[in-house]
Amino acid sequence: MFPAAGDDPEQDLALRDLPAFRAGEGHASGSHELRTTGPGDAGQLGDGDPGGCISTARTLRPEEGAMTTTLGLIGAGMIGTTVAHLAVAAGLDVVLSNTRGPDTLADLVTNLGEHAHAGTPADAARDGDLVVVAIPLNGYRLLPAAALAGKTVIDAMNYYPQRDGRIPELDANGLTSSQLVQQHLADSRVVKAFNSITYISLGNRARPAGEPDRSALPIAGDDTAAKAQVAALLDTLGYDAVDIGTLADSWRSEPNTPVYVQPYFAGEAPKGLDPEEEFRWHLTNHGVPVPADQIRKLTNTAVRGKAGGYLPGLETA
Repeated sequence: MFPAAGDDPEQDLALRDLPAFRAGEGHASGSHELRTTGPGDAGQLGDGDPGGCISTARTLRPEEGAMTTTLGLIGAGMIGTTVAHLAVAAGLDVVLSNTRGPDTLADLVTNLGEHAHAGTPADAARDGDLVVVAIPLNGYRLLPAAALAGKTVIDAMNYYPQRDGRIPELDANGLTSSQLVQQHLADSRVVKAFNSITYISLGNRARPAGEPDRSALPIAGDDTAAKAQVAALLDTLGYDAVDIGTLADSWRSEPNTPVYVQPYFAGEAPKGLDPEEEFRWHLTNHGVPVPADQIRKLTNTAVRGKAGGYLPGLETA
């Protein structure tokens, strides 16, 4: 299984084989008619609730979500690179950053073109109208809280104990990982997104608004305006957004839940493939659309279990 968005260590990857990155295959919609869902009359979902929240779809008007013209990215691994490609193709400027310094991103920035720039995490935080954090969760305390104050921050991270080490608050299901991030970024508005899809699916499934095979992604957050801003960004990048609740509800899109990763694949990779063969299988498997109604059903039927996922082939921290 390939890691979902936000689960990868920072590394340089050639993603030009993905359909979203081929010249002439657009995915930006330019429209902000978004189908999202919010918690219904059944009330707020509790930490141990197995589901049953009744959601009602609604359309967000363009003015509900502030327009993003510059996207900051903290983390330039698989998900950061994929989001950057989608954003540049949609006409946005991007500021990419990693822990190794701007010089290590020179080739990526050249590949992305004139709308891309490299900087430090503080630069990405300062310059981005919206900031995506796609780093291993164990680095969340290094995020520049002061520079991110007042910003909407998209948390694309997931908890993998074998990589991140044990985090007692998460192991006890006392908090979700996004609530932990929100505690560190106390003056920011954190929204969970991009964490339940692999970078391959993210690049393959982007479609203009109104296309019959357009997919959706779940989002969660405590601030309604911030969620609208994130939903508008997703629309620009080629996805509908399904609001699954607050950060306390964001476990519904975490590893080991029905919506996590698998729905976007068309079947499973054949048994016995080596890593390179499996990669090529996923790369050429364009997956299947996962519409908003399906996202809603999958997240509503989730049952909360033990926190944390597992990444095959990764050594224990």
